[in-house]
Amino acid sequence: MPHQITIQPSGHTLTAHDDETILAAALREGFMLPYGCRNGACGTCKGKVLSGAIDYGEFQSSALSGADIDAGKALFCVAHALGDITIECREVGAAKDIQIKTLPCRVHKLERLAHDVMALHLKLPANERLQFLAGQYIDILLKDGQRRSFSLANAPHNDDFLQLHVRHIPGGAFSEHIFNTMKEKDILRFEGPLGSFFLREEGDKPIIFMAGGTGFAPVKAMLEHAFYHHANREMVLYWGARQLRDLYLPQLPGQWQQEYPNFTFIPVLSEPVPEDAWPGRTGYVHEAILHDFPSLSGFEVYACGAPGMVDAAHTAFVQQGLPEDAFFADAFLYQTTAVK
Repeated sequence: MPHQITIQPSGHTLTAHDDETILAAALREGFMLPYGCRNGACGTCKGKVLSGAIDYGEFQSSALSGADIDAGKALFCVAHALGDITIECREVGAAKDIQIKTLPCRVHKLERLAHDVMALHLKLPANERLQFLAGQYIDILLKDGQRRSFSLANAPHNDDFLQLHVRHIPGGAFSEHIFNTMKEKDILRFEGPLGSFFLREEGDKPIIFMAGGTGFAPVKAMLEHAFYHHANREMVLYWGARQLRDLYLPQLPGQWQQEYPNFTFIPVLSEPVPEDAWPGRTGYVHEAILHDFPSLSGFEVYACGAPGMVDAAHTAFVQQGLPEDAFFADAFLYQTTAVK
């Protein structure tokens, strides 16, 4: 039997099913409550039950004490509503509201997606979860003190593993390590989530996503997040690459296009080779967008890829009517200080 949950002080309401925790129900309906471990161990999701009855679930006393319970508090990651309830907690409204953590992780799987792209699936410790916004990134912390930045390719609701898409950079020490010597069960450390490139869900304008190469990773997270929450905004993805083999997961946006009537996928190749037998769009990806949209005044654009592509797109899109505050971007720097 479904139960109504009212969140104060925002006044937001949502419905929870019997088999759902309060946190899971809130996340499913698009309300971002703070959380960490999602198994009653850390206390990040602690809030107050103002009215109604709950099942507290299983938790560690270090995260929720007897005094906390006497004060009406609960851990929403393990607690279930037993009827209509009203709770009091902070809601995450932006990246500044999310805790940045430094955590260890284990390489769960190395998955070759293309000749020069590897998917890294990272497993966090059993009592940890990373709360993040779709589109953000993490910094892998290397032993010599350097960092490597990678966008999270998985949506926040699908957080059993953190997924990174890594392009092989010849001569790049870390990417060479990933492609040649890294093994499953290796231990890494990272800091995150980071960045202001995330999906703004409060808007209602149609969205143009522009990805270059592995710039598809955060766009994938954003789109999967939007689909999961049944966003009905019109969305189109332009994914630019040099050759056909550089579109390393083309079947995925192709599948989305079949499943979601509000989504369109347009791949663009800048240098197709004869064996590609490419029948589709060619040229620079931002120029394809300019051709298709004579005016961008009513759109939002999310762009991710090489700095040259992002800069050229920004200049041209604003000239074509895109408001400055409707352009969101993350430029991947292929160098020793930041490689995505």
